[in-house]
Amino acid sequence: MPKMKSHKGLLKRVKITAKGKVKFRKSGTSHLNSVSTGNESRKLRGKFVAKRGDMKRLQGMLHRPLKPVDAN
Repeated sequence: MPKMKSHKGLLKRVKITAKGKVKFRKSGTSHLNSVSTGNESRKLRGKFVAKRGDMKRLQGMLHRPLKPVDAN
């Protein structure tokens, strides 16, 4: 049986850390930002880590065990 392939579109948009956490960039930061307030823009800066509710879907797409940020 052939190997399971990871979802290439997801791999281009996330980074998987050594401990299995998934880091990503939130949407809505590239252009047309003059309508948003400074507080909204600052909240979208930097990288974010996927939460527990997304792990089942992400593990199915990447075919590897992952660890949510709120896990010990």
